[in-house]
Amino acid sequence: MKALVCRKFGSFDDLSIDDIADPIPSDRQVRIAVVEAGVNFGDALITAGQYQIKPSFPFSPGMEAAGIVVDVGADVKKFKPGDRVMATCVYGGFAEEICVDQSVVFPVENGVSFTTAAVFPICYGTARHALVDCAAIKPGEWLLVLGAGSGVALTTIELATMAGARVIAAASSAQKLQAAKLAGAEATINYQEELLRPAVAEITNGRGVHAVFDPVGGDMSEHALRTMAPGGRCLIVGFAAGRFPSIPANLLLLKEWSVIGVNTAVLIERNPTLYRSRFAEMMQWAAKGEIKPLVARRYPLVRAVEALTAVTSRDVVGRITVVIRDKM
Repeated sequence: MKALVCRKFGSFDDLSIDDIADPIPSDRQVRIAVVEAGVNFGDALITAGQYQIKPSFPFSPGMEAAGIVVDVGADVKKFKPGDRVMATCVYGGFAEEICVDQSVVFPVENGVSFTTAAVFPICYGTARHALVDCAAIKPGEWLLVLGAGSGVALTTIELATMAGARVIAAASSAQKLQAAKLAGAEATINYQEELLRPAVAEITNGRGVHAVFDPVGGDMSEHALRTMAPGGRCLIVGFAAGRFPSIPANLLLLKEWSVIGVNTAVLIERNPTLYRSRFAEMMQWAAKGEIKPLVARRYPLVRAVEALTAVTSRDVVGRITVVIRDKM
């Protein structure tokens, strides 16, 4: 089968499209013929050797994928050949087939495209966990979302709006903020042109926001923290800026602020049944057209390196996919 292969940690120039052996599922695994795979910033990190997990060589990047089940292991009871599915896989998605444990495979409704399913697991899983479990966001509360042009931020805006929250989207361009408005943001801030704190104060009539969704890190994290009302919750989701934030502990004490790390893997381990039930519910929303991820670009497998380059440029609004095959 064809796959994008990484044989050593380094630059994208070291990646190549190669023929590799077809995977064989173990007892708990599902073998999927991949139709489309989501592209994430973590894919770039894992090929550079900068991700927390370092696979053995050779491997294919690709943290989420969607396609058709072609085989199952002896202990797999919930899936069968022909099922439409999506999966989180850490690596391996940029290949014509992949074998993954049944615990990270989820059904895809017939009305949901593989393009949507390919970018569904990570962003929607993270956003729902952040809003419900970590922030306990309530109707009418103000939520500030940083990096509002990214896939996970747009997903968070979409789900927060559905939950009745009032969203302020902050990003670095008018194009990203327009996408945030379409996702449901009530107000926007271009932090290349405005200072975050006074802009938030004006929007909230000086009260501040109840929660912050922060996938950016760096200096922006502290600026966002200072926009919160007393008792505010700051959700740390990632560090797209490339630096860990500096958190002023004295202000946490004075304002009774909470800083909460968002790690969906913790929920999966603690309550996998809840995690799966939420995906089933969100799949229903997607089938009804109530939620829909913004997919900005789709690249064929032979141009997968271009897709990785694009996701690291941070100028893409929404998500990117790699199309492994046009159809089954």
